[in-house]
Amino acid sequence: MSDVGAMLELARTALERFHDVQVDDDGAVTFVHGAVPCVVQGLELEEGLPVLNVTCVVAWDLPIEVDVPTRVALGAGEGLFGTPRVVRGDNGWDVTLRYAFPVAGLAEKPLGTLLMLVAGNASALRAELVD
Repeated sequence: MSDVGAMLELARTALERFHDVQVDDDGAVTFVHGAVPCVVQGLELEEGLPVLNVTCVVAWDLPIEVDVPTRVALGAGEGLFGTPRVVRGDNGWDVTLRYAFPVAGLAEKPLGTLLMLVAGNASALRAELVD
């Protein structure tokens, strides 16, 4: 198993302490925290440097008349674990939160804690944006 495959397996194991998880055909691990779907994907930036990327879909189709980009820019969901992105979709504002980090050397429990901090930040952002 590659470093990335081993790290995704470790992420799956860590997340199973908190959530039901799915493993996609490409090895990505998906789960839902509250109403926020999240995916954990892996890549190797260079030999010996596996990185996990967590992407959470915070909200979608928020009304265009609400200034979601400004709310996010002014600190909605302000947290240390993840970068929010706002995109104008076909049916309104879509908001995601991403966090990427090197994973080499992390044990299961600390990795689970880190993943839950990211998912918790995404859920807090959702709570501030969705009525």
